[in-house]
Amino acid sequence: MKIRKAVIPVAGKGTRFLPATKQIPKEMIPIINLPMIHYVVEEAILSGIEQVVFITSSGKQAIEDYFDRNFDLEDFLVKNGKIKELELVRKIGNMVEVTAVRQKEQLGLGHAVLCAKDIIGNEPFAVILGDEIVLGKNPVIKQLIDVSTQNKDASVIGVMEVDPQETYKYGVVKGQFTDATKRTMKMEAMVEKPKPEVAPSNLATPGRYVFKPEIINMLAKEQDVFAHVFEGNRYDTGNIEGYLNATLEIALLNDATSETMRNIIKDKMTKFNIK
Repeated sequence: MKIRKAVIPVAGKGTRFLPATKQIPKEMIPIINLPMIHYVVEEAILSGIEQVVFITSSGKQAIEDYFDRNFDLEDFLVKNGKIKELELVRKIGNMVEVTAVRQKEQLGLGHAVLCAKDIIGNEPFAVILGDEIVLGKNPVIKQLIDVSTQNKDASVIGVMEVDPQETYKYGVVKGQFTDATKRTMKMEAMVEKPKPEVAPSNLATPGRYVFKPEIINMLAKEQDVFAHVFEGNRYDTGNIEGYLNATLEIALLNDATSETMRNIIKDKMTKFNIK
């Protein structure tokens, strides 16, 4: 199944990152030298997405501007001979076609997706939460598209294993595995934030979806919906712990920063007598 469009909700206020988010969108807070949202959009592009639909709110203009051309900056870089930097900012400005839709009230993920209905039209589409970063060799949305293709273009929800005692934090899926590797299941239901004692499984939804254009809840009743345990390390960068973990891993995986980060860690552990 060809998926051309991805909906990325970014309308939240980012209160867990105040006061930084008083003036800038949470999604524009950098991890090393790239804002959080860059990693999310890059995943979409590597999965074959051609158009990103940001569901935004007041004060989020910087996200759209980041993926646009900045001719004043480009001219400055040309005049100062900063060719490497010029190539970088031009590449970002040409990454993907971007459309923004205002969500005037934050009424949940379903409402955010509904805001994009006129742009999505009668096409299948992906949904990626703007503060969820997954690091891995194979982009999660690409994994879900592959599973969809293998199952007659069915809708697919990305899921991950969580601590059984933490199911109350997530939407948790119920279903039966359809493959020998026990990575893909045919869904029967999704339970929102169940207590551990009544949770149908420990497979939770961290914000990756491939959908047909029908309404989601109706879809689960009328057509096959699958859940797939994706590969990759997921970080909820909407909170401080997830943000710090993502920053550390990205720095350690990047050849340009790995040695520096390792030296910093060693130095701080010695300085503060941490074992």
